[in-house]
Amino acid sequence: MLVELVPIELLLSHEEIIAKKVDQLEKMTLRWNAYVLPLVVDRNTGTILDGHHRYTVAKRLNLLCLPCVMVDYLNDDSIELGLWPNSGKDSIEKSDVVNAALSGDLFPPKTSRHRLPDHLPPISIPLSRLMLPAIN
Repeated sequence: MLVELVPIELLLSHEEIIAKKVDQLEKMTLRWNAYVLPLVVDRNTGTILDGHHRYTVAKRLNLLCLPCVMVDYLNDDSIELGLWPNSGKDSIEKSDVVNAALSGDLFPPKTSRHRLPDHLPPISIPLSRLMLPAIN
């Protein structure tokens, strides 16, 4: 999987976050002084499929770009969508996820659960690099 640096303003949440988890992740990110896991993002819409908490940390730290694995979400059948236990929903479709992101009408935290055919590559991209524009 190719990791690309993507301008933060192109990314869209489809799900709310858990503030306590963001606080913990921000501390770890500052300790590492790097991002160690890319976000998974739909190439066509900028919808964040995995990485809402990392995205929120980036906004707090005023980062300009984030490491992302870009996918063709609606057309890639190898990306599986399910629900987290206790999500309160009976079913969810990929189009629901994209529509939530585009409309800004976000799902509660831990609603959608995406499974990719491959594990995300381990990375270590310094915060100092992410404070610069994606294309430098």
